Amino acid sequence: MVRRTKIVATIGPASEDETTLTEMVRSGMDVARLGLAHGTLDEAIERFRRIRKVSKAERRAVGIMVDLPGPKVRAASFGDDFVEFRSGTTVALTVGNTSSTNSVIEVDYEGLLTDMQIGDILDVGDSRVVLTVTDNSGDKLTACVTHGGVLSGNPGVHIPADRLRMSTPTESDFRALDAFVDLGVDMAAISFVRSAHDIRRVGTEPHPKGPLLVAKIETRAAVENLAGVIETAGAIMVARGDLGTECSIQELPHLQKVIIQKCIAGGRPVITATQMLESMVTRPTPTRAEASDVANAVFDGSSALMLSGETAVGSHPATVVATMDRIASRADEEFDFDLWAERLAELRMTDSATINASSITDAMTMAAWRAADGLDLSAILAISGTGFTVRSMARFRPRARIIGLSHDERVVNQLSLSWGTTPVQVPDKGSNEEMVQQALRVARDEGYVRSGETVAVLAGTDSQSRSSNVLRLETIT
Repeated sequence: MVRRTKIVATIGPASEDETTLTEMVRSGMDVARLGLAHGTLDEAIERFRRIRKVSKAERRAVGIMVDLPGPKVRAASFGDDFVEFRSGTTVALTVGNTSSTNSVIEVDYEGLLTDMQIGDILDVGDSRVVLTVTDNSGDKLTACVTHGGVLSGNPGVHIPADRLRMSTPTESDFRALDAFVDLGVDMAAISFVRSAHDIRRVGTEPHPKGPLLVAKIETRAAVENLAGVIETAGAIMVARGDLGTECSIQELPHLQKVIIQKCIAGGRPVITATQMLESMVTRPTPTRAEASDVANAVFDGSSALMLSGETAVGSHPATVVATMDRIASRADEEFDFDLWAERLAELRMTDSATINASSITDAMTMAAWRAADGLDLSAILAISGTGFTVRSMARFRPRARIIGLSHDERVVNQLSLSWGTTPVQVPDKGSNEEMVQQALRVARDEGYVRSGETVAVLAGTDSQSRSSNVLRLETIT
């Protein structure tokens, strides 16, 4: 079985050279993530160009997602060496961005002294150090170290979202996004989303003309406004690091399952992220718990799994991707296709009283799933100008392989995030017959299907059709 769950890998200093990028693509990387919270914009742009070069050389569609930092609050630098904080000691917090020590932490956030209250908890460096505010003297905060640890560099400081006054996206986000839109980036992740309004503020053209917007669910407000966020965004990321800080840790696994189910029912790809194989930053193999976490994210229905520091700064990025590939592939074999499809079929995904392009595609993708399942077909060829049909088809998690075909290169790259989908670019043809015959030839010539196989083909009446309203069963010649 071809792996269905996609792999998103973060590119950083450890993985930015062409040799390593090539190894990662060959190991199974489907989407490359460029996190703009670290490094310069010029460095990220150069990485973007290298990824495109490697993707073309490997003749494989690799989507590129730029991850905007958002209103990320960081501590001033501790330097390259680790600085230790012991539980029970006190530390002062002031506004600044010059330097930090284990006695005074400068925080690059002007509202620190007015927004924080006594009793508030601050997580520093993804909870490596946890502080509780005990006093506010007007020019500094005093905090008790309730959980000690070590810090280095410029760690993030998590301020509760309901206290944070900064808007998302930030002005620096807009400037960075403009640069990547000009380059033709495929996806853009929006950090610290609180409502659909934050997504609308981005202001780019709707995908596929613009990037597919990925809303990162990492605040309590985003969970409370989940329906509107899903409706507005093109995809969702379950960012478990900050979400686990905003919400109680015991609720996080349940939120993950609920968010994934609602995203897929709405036809939105969903990425599960944060600390999936974190021990592999330094080790050649993951822990048993990490392997189980990856497998359970697959069982939950995740469209994609994301690697962060493991590939950005880890010792062996390609090995991490290969390990993720093996674990996810094995979990895919045990995925409960029947149960998932039955649950999804029971949901009312569109208003039955309203017939429009979306509802027609909903009905046709359900019909394609039933036909493929009932006839035990090996593949579903979904021809789409925007990718909507392919993402709608992927909701059903069919056993049959989805071949997503489009004449638009950006659509093909965006489909690299869609569960179970092999994205393929084809020439633009006018009539349904021309498109279908072209799709059949390409799928056969690329080795995705074999002569004599029967496949389902889902398409519109022509390349200008606003919905997929034709379903055909064809035998490969």
